[in-house]
Amino acid sequence: MKKETTTLVLGASGATGRQLVEQLLKQGQHVKAVVRSPGSLPQTLTDNSRLTVIQASILNLSDSEIAEHLHDCGAVASCLGHNLSFKGIFGQPRRLVTEATRRLCQVIKESNAEEPVKFVLMNTTGNRNRDLDETISFAQKCVIGLLRLLLPPHVDNEKAADYLRTEIGQDDKAIEWVAVRPDGLTNEDTVTEYNLHASPTRSAIFNAGKTSRINVGHFMANLIVDDQLWDQWKGQMPVIYNSTPNQETLDSSTPSSST
Repeated sequence: MKKETTTLVLGASGATGRQLVEQLLKQGQHVKAVVRSPGSLPQTLTDNSRLTVIQASILNLSDSEIAEHLHDCGAVASCLGHNLSFKGIFGQPRRLVTEATRRLCQVIKESNAEEPVKFVLMNTTGNRNRDLDETISFAQKCVIGLLRLLLPPHVDNEKAADYLRTEIGQDDKAIEWVAVRPDGLTNEDTVTEYNLHASPTRSAIFNAGKTSRINVGHFMANLIVDDQLWDQWKGQMPVIYNSTPNQETLDSSTPSSST
């Protein structure tokens, strides 16, 4: 069952964040988009009356300002990430995703909302779900270990998901969550068939699959508006892969395939 809600989207001006905003608006949802520069969103989105643009850096907002923006929001979606530049990878804040997740969750908990708020985090297949027995090869363990040492954004992704797993957990009364794990991200113009799995079915390092950003946005939007789909995946870290090429494109209202 799909319902109308308002979603606060972090990282809305990013390549995947824009896709999520568009998919939510296509489904008739209201969106509050947090961006550093309003000009980073295309006019096709900003002209939509259901979109409210919030010019801010989420970590620079006070708790009271975050609470104000969260007012009347039934969901939060984070597509935050680090820019692929030297400053973006090695500069501050090194824990952008983790700190934003933590602060949003703390404010949600203090709001005493009548119903749990949905929190959808975009993550990566390079991060294991430690609630499950996700085994990886020794070689992949070595590479992941190097990534932890050399690339701060990887640790940030791990810690953000771990915060939801261990600090929020499965039985929190204020927050329900899903951490979406795409594989190698690609840019496509249309939503295509995609498959969902509880755990990776291939090596994220040595045999990575592909996931289009628009498919990630489509799945995240459907999680927010479709209670049945949400109940299927809440408290989990589903992996999303594009299906085989040349599949028929899907309308944004069409449910995705899952396994």
